[in-house]
Amino acid sequence: EVGPWVTARRPPRVEVETVGGTDGEGGKTVPAGGAQPPSTLPDLEPAPGSALPPIPVPGGAGGGEGASGLRTRLVAGYNPAFRPGQRPMTKSDKPAPVLTIDGPSGSGKGTISRAVADALGWHLLDSGALYRAVGYAAGMAGIDLSDAAAVTRCAETTRIVFRDPKDGGETRVIVNGHDATDELRTETCGAAASAIAAIPAVRAALLDKQHSFRKAPGLVADGRDMGTIVFRDAPYKIFLTASAEERARRRYKQLKDKGLTVTLASLLREIEARDERDATRKVAPLKPAEGAVMIDSTAIPIDAVIARVLAVVRPA
Repeated sequence: EVGPWVTARRPPRVEVETVGGTDGEGGKTVPAGGAQPPSTLPDLEPAPGSALPPIPVPGGAGGGEGASGLRTRLVAGYNPAFRPGQRPMTKSDKPAPVLTIDGPSGSGKGTISRAVADALGWHLLDSGALYRAVGYAAGMAGIDLSDAAAVTRCAETTRIVFRDPKDGGETRVIVNGHDATDELRTETCGAAASAIAAIPAVRAALLDKQHSFRKAPGLVADGRDMGTIVFRDAPYKIFLTASAEERARRRYKQLKDKGLTVTLASLLREIEARDERDATRKVAPLKPAEGAVMIDSTAIPIDAVIARVLAVVRPA
């Protein structure tokens, strides 16, 4: 008899559907400890619908040892709502849709993402702000950014809160109780974010926090690896770019409007250096996700870029 849907969370996270066997628990979710060791599990490469190895379940049918286990097939690569011990999945339990907008610093991701999220009525994730916040917290604590263990501990313990102002202005980012919104937009924090983003343990520490933003009715995720790593199963993906010179001009205006002292030449050098670091790092390098729609915003008005992105989600 075909069993109920069950979800097993193990590295890497997968969602499976029971197609045979029994879990011996009357349809309860298979606990994390009942799955095979990670070394024997398939990775996320199999296409949805492909068969997975049986998952042995302690106790099995009748409560004896040596249960034959569950025969399963892959349903999806990631189920953000699942935590061990929750109820079994049903066919109606589908993750909220995600639109990922990736691209280099200064390409307009933040402006476009906010406008698109507002137009769709979806939630917004500014993943870059998370990394900048950790970089800021590390700097305030005097942590050497080359000390991976110390930076990772900082990422795990830093309290980051996104607060939407009542007047509809810019979202404020509160780091360990301090409003650090303006500081996070400096190129110094941007460089720190780029440096710590190359540390695998830091990325792992922030992964669950990013996944927690995925809620109905949908999410617009702004970053550099949203479509390639964090939300691989996102149905809508954009890669937004612009020339380095144009991005430096945009950043210069943005920072000058905030009353910060900067020079266009120094911003251009920093942006080009960051582009190089982001594109060549071993962990989650900056690149378009497979199937992403490419948009070069160098000579395109903001309204036109927003319209192009919206057309991806809700085509005419």
